[in-house]
Amino acid sequence: MTDATEVTDVLALRALGLGDALTGVPALRGLRRAFPRARLWLAGPGGVGDWLRRQGVVDEVVPVEGLAAPPPIPWTRPGHVAVDLHGRGPASHERLLRTRPRRLVAFAHPAAGHLDGPAWAEDEHEVHRWCRLVATLGVACGPDDLRLVPDRSDGRAVGPVGDVLLHPGAASGSRRWPPARWSALGTALAARGVTVTLTGGPDEVALCEQVRAATRVPSPALRVVSTAGGLDLDALARLVASARLVVCGDTGVAHLATAVGTPTVHLLGPTSPDRWGPLLDRDRHTVLWHGHPDDPGDPHAADPDPALLRITVDEVLAAAVDQLARGPVARVPATA
Repeated sequence: MTDATEVTDVLALRALGLGDALTGVPALRGLRRAFPRARLWLAGPGGVGDWLRRQGVVDEVVPVEGLAAPPPIPWTRPGHVAVDLHGRGPASHERLLRTRPRRLVAFAHPAAGHLDGPAWAEDEHEVHRWCRLVATLGVACGPDDLRLVPDRSDGRAVGPVGDVLLHPGAASGSRRWPPARWSALGTALAARGVTVTLTGGPDEVALCEQVRAATRVPSPALRVVSTAGGLDLDALARLVASARLVVCGDTGVAHLATAVGTPTVHLLGPTSPDRWGPLLDRDRHTVLWHGHPDDPGDPHAADPDPALLRITVDEVLAAAVDQLARGPVARVPATA
């Protein structure tokens, strides 16, 4: 058994995107409680990792862009504890074992030679999954640890802040609601006097421009603005935190809005909310899902999932209007 007070470094692997990183925050905070004297290192994408470091979630970042590339994790510090927050193994286990840790904390996987860990549960919510693993270290963590507070110290403007942020993009086609429906939603919101801002990454500039160009507004004062490709993660977090509502699919922005306390309307398709839905402030997050637990879709498919296509513009509009009518939400401080 490892004496937690003797551990000087903890290396946690979660080499995934924004949404995955955010759902792993409670487990990372649990690791801090389990090893209070250690420096907490995150092996993951540099951009997201550096943002979590500035948030105080981790101390250091070891840049790792997924596990498809063959290079090992660049690690030379001896005597560390390695924690697999990336997957069930064996590839993620093996990558961490190559760093020669004094102990590996991970789900059991005989093929990776790791038997000392809890069993993997396929239908578990992503937040609960990793908190259950960290609980084997004798500490508690959970949904309340998801909360984050955007850094406003530099005073930089985030650009135009709309009442409602629409985020039409997603990592795969199966999670992208059709652009024409986003335009119809933006038009309907503008007709009600709501200002709309579009958000997206650098590879979603064309998509957001397509949606913006097709959105009709009743007056120039309500013009739709796209910030796609123009914001870093700090600025995006501030923009999301400043909005009254975010409407989005199964994306990292959905988890970001949950973390900073902004109400949302989630449009889910192939993935059940039982696996990826919001766990905080549930009355301020409307989840629209017309799938079936026994018939999950493919979250990585190229075409929009049939369950996602069953979500109508009128349905999303009604959910958005309902959330806006509830007024501002009280912000809860982030946990240490």
